[in-house]
Amino acid sequence: MGAAYYRADSENGDRIDDPSEDALFMLIDDLNGSDNTFVVIQPGEDDPAWFTSVAVLDEGGYEVVRRDTTRREHDIATETSIAQIARDLTIWMAARDFPGGPTQHNSNF
Repeated sequence: MGAAYYRADSENGDRIDDPSEDALFMLIDDLNGSDNTFVVIQPGEDDPAWFTSVAVLDEGGYEVVRRDTTRREHDIATETSIAQIARDLTIWMAARDFPGGPTQHNSNF
């Protein structure tokens, strides 16, 4: 069975459906500067409305990209803590819209 919400794919072919914060930590921790330089997390659909990626930087640390076309969000950040990246992405993805699921709405309250 495929991902219910989203999937994480590494450059080396590793895939995890609906990864937990711990699974994201492990995928990011496995990244290196030669043959596994990035991981992409996105819904398992054609032309997804959002994605996020983590890539190893040559100078150390990670580049984290978050893009959501439905909310006109595009953020690029540099981070060194894998735990912080995994936590932030888990929170960010929890606020996304998923195929077949209810649409998330932000409140001003």
